[in-house]
Amino acid sequence: MPRLEGSMVAIVTPMKDGAVDLRALRELTEWQIAEGTDGIVPCGTTGEGATLTPAERAEVIRAVVEVVRGRALVIAGAGSNATHEAIEGVKAAKALGADAALVVTPYYNKPTPEGLYRHYQAIWDATRFPVIAYNVPSRTSVDMGPETVARLAKAGAIVGIKEATASMDRQVQLVERIGKDAIAYLSGDDFTVLPFIACGGHGVISVISNIAPRAMKDLVVAARAGDLARALDLQVRMAELNRAMFVETSPGPVKAGVALLGRSSPELRLPLAPISEASLARVREAMTRFGLKLA
Repeated sequence: MPRLEGSMVAIVTPMKDGAVDLRALRELTEWQIAEGTDGIVPCGTTGEGATLTPAERAEVIRAVVEVVRGRALVIAGAGSNATHEAIEGVKAAKALGADAALVVTPYYNKPTPEGLYRHYQAIWDATRFPVIAYNVPSRTSVDMGPETVARLAKAGAIVGIKEATASMDRQVQLVERIGKDAIAYLSGDDFTVLPFIACGGHGVISVISNIAPRAMKDLVVAARAGDLARALDLQVRMAELNRAMFVETSPGPVKAGVALLGRSSPELRLPLAPISEASLARVREAMTRFGLKLA
């Protein structure tokens, strides 16, 4: 099992005329590796995994695995609000050569803590493949608390968690109940990378890394090395750019940002709509002030 740590990108899924643009995806993946990114996470929230077909998800994961060739981690998004579908997604990620699967808590159903526990336990029992749970209550309307995470860790059903509550108290509780290095703790929130790592985190699965991968890598390295002054400087410098990436529902702004770099189209899949001209202007201004070279 590779170490699940460092600066990872929740990579966008480039699209062209309604279809996945695999050429652009391969080029983005190669660029990420060249910029020092430690892990590629396809088919997550930022990758519009929820609106990709199973065949498209397989194409995306396969393309990323083929480009990476062991030079970085590949953590494939494979979640669903139906346990049987999540199992099939994780089996596919395993067959396609990913290193692990990212499995979001079941959305819409609003399962109880017992339901959440059984969901992940069933996935592990059926696949025997490393799973990182993804807790993002703002998207799913369900919050997987520390008690449930600890139960799953003790049972060996998960190897890590992507925690997107932006709560440092939550992160401390996880370390308190589970142990600092018992599982991988990965931030799902670019705004709080420094404090998350200071509270025992091992890295981040990042949105902003789609447009500023080297900057995020530098932040993670500084934070993990205990260079708090440099890490704080980088976190603060990145703040405006982070806000711009969420001026509308993600991944709309970050896809626009990738397009401004000339690396793919800004096309989204419905029900997501293109961001407004005002939002696009804000994204452009933030990128320019950050020093990114626009196409």
